Amino acid sequence: MKSPFEDIQFPQYRKYSNNKNFFKINSPKEFEEIQVIGSKKLHRKVVATQFPEMNLIIDLVTLANEFMINSSQNEFDELIAD
Repeated sequence: MKSPFEDIQFPQYRKYSNNKNFFKINSPKEFEEIQVIGSKKLHRKVVATQFPEMNLIIDLVTLANEFMINSSQNEFDELIAD
């Protein structure tokens, strides 16, 4: 079975369609997330060691759900800069 990461260049940028969660996928095992909560932003870095985290990365890369959409480096970087 083909790996979902085959032919993928990292980083990849995704977000939820509600513009509340933004992701920078750095590798098949690492991602960063910015959660927008009102006027606050929470930035976390995750090394995927558990199955749900690994599945989230696969889902984000493959756009497995209709609420996961492409984003951009500029969009992610602007949120960090604020």
